[in-house]
Amino acid sequence: MKPSTISALLGSLFFATSAAASPSPVLAPRATSVLTPVTITGNAFYRGNERFYIRGVDYQPGGGTGVESDPIANATACKRDIPYFTKLGINTIRVYAVDNSKNHDECMAALAEAGIYLVLDTDTSKYSLNREDPKESYNSVYLQSVFATIDAFANYTNTLAFLSGNEVINNVTNTDCAPYVKAVTRDMKQYIGSRGYRSVPVGYSAADVAENQEIMANYMNCGTDDQRSDFYAINDYSWCDPSSFTTSGWDTLVANYTGYGIPLFMSEFGCITNTRTFEEVAALYNTSMTNVFSGGLVYEYSEEGNGYGLVTIDGDTVSTNADYNYLSSAYAQATNPTGNGGATSTSASTTCPTESADWDVANDNLPAIPAKAEEYMSTGAGTGPGLDGSGSQEAGTADNESTGTASAGSGTVTETASASSTKKSAGAKIPAVDTKAFMVVATIMLSMLSGMVLL
Repeated sequence: MKPSTISALLGSLFFATSAAASPSPVLAPRATSVLTPVTITGNAFYRGNERFYIRGVDYQPGGGTGVESDPIANATACKRDIPYFTKLGINTIRVYAVDNSKNHDECMAALAEAGIYLVLDTDTSKYSLNREDPKESYNSVYLQSVFATIDAFANYTNTLAFLSGNEVINNVTNTDCAPYVKAVTRDMKQYIGSRGYRSVPVGYSAADVAENQEIMANYMNCGTDDQRSDFYAINDYSWCDPSSFTTSGWDTLVANYTGYGIPLFMSEFGCITNTRTFEEVAALYNTSMTNVFSGGLVYEYSEEGNGYGLVTIDGDTVSTNADYNYLSSAYAQATNPTGNGGATSTSASTTCPTESADWDVANDNLPAIPAKAEEYMSTGAGTGPGLDGSGSQEAGTADNESTGTASAGSGTVTETASASSTKKSAGAKIPAVDTKAFMVVATIMLSMLSGMVLL
């Protein structure tokens, strides 16, 4: 939809005030081979009327080098790997970091043509929550990058889902990060709705921490609809071949999550304690699990020096490892259940967990979105900083951090309390905007356009 003349004028005015908040372009779906978007009903994913089970791998070639790179922007490497995806029989890849300043059309189109969807982390190593200081790192510099990534991928029909974080909470000592993870999830959902994108699901990928993984699941699914996550994903390495549904504890996992009201899948699995023959794949797509789980992603596609690689990449050459052949066979033999696989058709929220020795969250309040980041809801995020930006984790200031808690309902986030940060750090900062002056000028312009002058 084209903006009205008034909106365009106001957008131009705001752009002149803050270049970092420039309007996002209105984008059409860009994948040349259009896949049916995946949607959510109850606790399951669907492609059209057919239940969709994630069968995939985690994909970040070069991730072990210590230098972040974007595999979706590298069309040559992407096309090199797609035939290996196809031979594996997968329908989804997860990518942990992308450069939101680059174009991704060619790879996304090639993936779509191969019938492959993308689960995408919106964080990068420089632009993410800092579990050591979540308050300062939850700032408008960070959210601008997150929103720019949404802009870059929301209109591809094979973008299956966005992840608002990965293992931010990784032990019992940093559960105080939970309100910030949930706030980012809320902000992403609101941005998608405010910018008029289709409802790309947003969720979180939790670490394999027994003390709080399930507590976090309940926390991400409690509260109002705009606060709740669209899905929950877990990284799980408890099945180590040779094993079984009961020996691995996956039966307990299913029991613990039975009745969970949103889709659940494994964002990482594949223990390497012993030779991986991927016996767990048969269980994951069996009705013993499909009433709760919607498949999963094997860690990981390429060997990055940690022993998890299904293939070894040397320049343009890809060599398959034994794990690759085992997984290909396991996926081929694991057929999806008929019908809905035991899924529920309604979505139910959970009760928010109470504070405990394993859960350092005192109440259900969430931090309010930083005022500068809230402006992006109407103006768009503008150009992303990419992978080489100055970063956001230490860019928090009293001007761009959250100031207080927020209530939520019907997609609107309202600040209810005031608090200022005394901590200021160097780093990438968005130029300050005089919002009061902006509103005065905007009011005058609106009045002039309508033929009235307000004094």
